[in-house]
Amino acid sequence: MTFETLHIRPAVADDAALILRFITELAVYEKAEDQVAATVGTITSSLFGAHSPAKALICELDGKPVGFAVYFFSYSTWLAKPGLYLEDLYVSPDARGVGAGKRLLQHLAGIAVETGCGRFEWSVLDWNEPAIGFYRSIGAQPQDEWIRYRMEGDAIRAFATSPDGAG
Repeated sequence: MTFETLHIRPAVADDAALILRFITELAVYEKAEDQVAATVGTITSSLFGAHSPAKALICELDGKPVGFAVYFFSYSTWLAKPGLYLEDLYVSPDARGVGAGKRLLQHLAGIAVETGCGRFEWSVLDWNEPAIGFYRSIGAQPQDEWIRYRMEGDAIRAFATSPDGAG
C-alpha cells in the first residue's frame, strides 16, 4: 500500500456513527470502554452543530475509513496566537503501519500553519509506548514540566455551586 492510497477529508454529520465506532475502538484500546457516553446523536449535535468548538477528520485507505482525528483551537496568552489541540487520533489496528497516523498529523500540522497557530499539542497516556515512540520519531517533545488537571461531571457541578469555592 502506498502513500497515495491514503486520503484525509473533513468529517461530516453523516460520519457520526463511524466516529462513534472509532471512539469506542480507541476506548477499548485505552481500557476505558465503560467511560464512553457519546452516542450518534450527541456526536452529531456536539461535533457538527452550528456552534461546535471542534472539528473532525476522516482518514481513508483505498476509500475505506481507517482512522479519525478530532481537534479544536486553543489560545496561548504568551504567544498571543491560537494553538491547535488534538483531542483524539485513532487508526484501526489493521491499517497501522501504512502511514495513516502520520498523514493525519501532517494534515493537522498544515491546518496549524495555515491558521497561524503557534503550537500543535496533544496528550498521550504514559503507558502508551507505541504512540510515545511514534510521536518522538516525528519530532514531538513531551512537556514533562506540566501536570494536567481535570474536573468532570459531579465535581464540576459541586465546585460551580459551592458557596465557598470548595469542591
